[in-house]
Amino acid sequence: MPDAKIITYAIVGLGGRSRFYLDAISQTYASTNRIVALCDRNAGRLALAANIPSVAALKPKLYSEKEFDRMIEENRLQVVLVLCQDSDHDHYICRAMELGCDVVTEKPMTIDAARAQRIVDTQQKTGRHVRVTFNYRYSPSRSQVKELLMSGVIGDVLSVDLQWMLDTRHGADYFRRWHRHKRSSGGLLVHKSTHHFDLVNWWLSALPEDIVATGRRRFATPKTARRLGLQNPGRYCSECEERSKCPFFLDLSANEELKALYLDQESYDGYHRDQCIFSSDMDIEDSMQALVNYDNGVTLKYSLNSFCAWEGFTIQFNGTKGRLEHKCEESVYINGDGTVPGALKKEGTFTRVYPTRKPAYEVPVWNGTGGHGGGDDALLLDLFGAPVADKYMRAADYRSGVYSILCGIAANQSIATHGWVKVGDLVQGVSSPDYPSMPDGCELFSIPLHV
Repeated sequence: MPDAKIITYAIVGLGGRSRFYLDAISQTYASTNRIVALCDRNAGRLALAANIPSVAALKPKLYSEKEFDRMIEENRLQVVLVLCQDSDHDHYICRAMELGCDVVTEKPMTIDAARAQRIVDTQQKTGRHVRVTFNYRYSPSRSQVKELLMSGVIGDVLSVDLQWMLDTRHGADYFRRWHRHKRSSGGLLVHKSTHHFDLVNWWLSALPEDIVATGRRRFATPKTARRLGLQNPGRYCSECEERSKCPFFLDLSANEELKALYLDQESYDGYHRDQCIFSSDMDIEDSMQALVNYDNGVTLKYSLNSFCAWEGFTIQFNGTKGRLEHKCEESVYINGDGTVPGALKKEGTFTRVYPTRKPAYEVPVWNGTGGHGGGDDALLLDLFGAPVADKYMRAADYRSGVYSILCGIAANQSIATHGWVKVGDLVQGVSSPDYPSMPDGCELFSIPLHV
């Protein structure tokens, strides 16, 4: 029988992100957490995870995706970690709750309104807890932005401009994988932008109300392939006869981690990790823009482009007492390649405050090391370490998960209908997440109105 102080976990989905959690639970936080079961549709990846030395020492039981219910019934599980393909999240989240478990899920929580409604209804019926792992909230530089906004240094925020850039190497990777189909990922406005919309929701402590968006695929197209001199690209990089001419060629066999996770496991389920980014067999956009109106009167202007010259984002908050600007550059990576994902580049990151009618000044950035701007390790500590008070309220439950994806879902709908979409019409019965209080009263009239 497990120790009463030990929290027991099952992990569903053992792809590129799973090693992050496997190592944390089986090594760093092993004194209070234990993996007792693993589940995946790919038998090869299931065995690969089970043979990681620190995991193998725990002797977890192995299950296929069809044995999920039996896995929960046979083990004294407290928490299920859902790390599988986005479109399957809702199934495992809901079944885990129905069978008496709490859930920790990777973002996005799910991909469309119907699935989100199912999660909301199941949570309210069962009372179980759902945690969404928004690691970007935990990055020190992002927490510092929250601190500055909470301090009232720029007064009440009136508008926000956020531009997110994916470098060509990282951006292209979403078009090689299952993310290339909206039926699997919801498109980048859901899969990737869920991070960005959640950050803004959390930074503002506000809820999105109305959204209008545009989006198209302009780079990852057969036309671009021809411009690069590729006349007949193969379906997969591994079989492409023109790969020597392609700047986006991905050789899975050249990377130990990618080879083990994907190339060596193709025979089990036929999934190819190196699909051609220029094929017409995809339906997601690579360039997207949106306007979002919030319930506190703020308007967000947002863009996401996936073939840029650098990786990271810029954000500007315009307030009643000034302006806050933050720029962050991150290292480029390919998911699952063994490198640190999204490490902060200090030389390309800054935070500046422009007080109204006063000189601007630069704020020393709260730097973080490790993945996603230093957010990964802080997230793991919050998930698996001893509970501590957090004035920024960075832990996100299903409500934050819902509102972050509803921005992308509404944006997708707006692109299809060419009109504004009301976020509140998409999912019913979800209350406001717990957010820190923001400054009350902008003191606008205390600002001298003369030059």
